Amino acid sequence: MKAEDVIETMESMLDSDQRTILMRFFKTAKGEYGEGDEFLGIKTPQTRKVVKECKSLPMSEVPTLLKNKWHEVRLCGLLILVDRFEAACKKKVADTDEATATRDEIVQMYLAHTDFINNWDLVDLTAPKIIGQWLTLKSNLGDDGYKIGTLDNLANSNHLWQQRIAMVSTMWTSAKGNPFFCIRYAEMLMHHKHDLIHKAVGWMLREMGKRCGTDILRDFLRQHIDTMPRTTLRYAIERLSPEERAMWMKM
Repeated sequence: MKAEDVIETMESMLDSDQRTILMRFFKTAKGEYGEGDEFLGIKTPQTRKVVKECKSLPMSEVPTLLKNKWHEVRLCGLLILVDRFEAACKKKVADTDEATATRDEIVQMYLAHTDFINNWDLVDLTAPKIIGQWLTLKSNLGDDGYKIGTLDNLANSNHLWQQRIAMVSTMWTSAKGNPFFCIRYAEMLMHHKHDLIHKAVGWMLREMGKRCGTDILRDFLRQHIDTMPRTTLRYAIERLSPEERAMWMKM
């Protein structure tokens, strides 16, 4: 199998009506965050079915998918990377040199193509499972300091989607009981100018509170309540009681 076979298959699935809906939903008009993105009109479950048929696709063919003009083809390439990353995380192989090398190759490929990971669904469906999971595993690319530096570079870039990758990747580390990454990137990105980052920061804070403890979330809120964007706060406190949500919103 080659990348062109995958692209041909997906192009044959074009749905004009769904294409119009998706291009509106993902804000592809001039001046919107997804400006210029092109859709085939394929729903995500359909794309996942294509991914299952790509087990024989060589890794060297994946970049062709990641750089394709069609949004769904890029998603397919990214989900292939997710599947292969997760396969290299299974208990029986996770600590082997081969699995470590595979994960590092996938991380490098992912980071090399962030210009094409250019909408929130592409980020949210893949960043936690690749970049987030990588933060918790053995890597030959570098130690914990290297990993933090890698995410710092994403968060400090002027690239909206790289910044969202840094923030949303923390879903994985929070799920493992480690609030460090969420707090670090929430503080770095909280005052971003874009609403999509405000939402991502609040969402990740909410997940951190759920996984790492509500008191940690409350401590963060107390430190930043005076300057936190209202959208971020609203997302962060969604799982608190109605009475406590009202209290934070008044503050």
